[in-house]
Amino acid sequence: MSPIQHGLLAASARPFALIVLLLLTTVAGCKRQSYSCVPVSGKVTYDDGSLIPADRIRLMFLSQAPPVDPKVSPRAGAALVDVKTGGFDSAQTYVAKDGIIAGEHKVVIQCFSGNQMRMDLVPAEYGDPKKTPLTVQTSQSPFELKVRKPAPGP
Repeated sequence: MSPIQHGLLAASARPFALIVLLLLTTVAGCKRQSYSCVPVSGKVTYDDGSLIPADRIRLMFLSQAPPVDPKVSPRAGAALVDVKTGGFDSAQTYVAKDGIIAGEHKVVIQCFSGNQMRMDLVPAEYGDPKKTPLTVQTSQSPFELKVRKPAPGP
């Protein structure tokens, strides 16, 4: 093999080696930083059992698990509610239908009409991660989430 051919072969191997190194680093990082997820389902309604009259409802599950290290906190999970039934049959944290991180979660409710968030369909505290009265344990799925009806407007 000529020196030129040897140089070309070495140069073409560098990108491949770099890709392999990046993949190994990424896989090792995901394993170190991952949390185990649990499939969940449930239903959200007003406390009288009636449905929340939104076009779209998203539930955010905010894990209360401690960080695995100071730089890696648990990710929030999310579920889309079927507004015709109030039910949801899955949630997502990392990939579709993987569930939410095992353990306790605060639950935030986001209601939409079209693309506009509706702040009048549930009391304000249900949309605030620090004030929401809703908490769940993954071991208690399927969840029955009851929301206080907001006071009628003027």
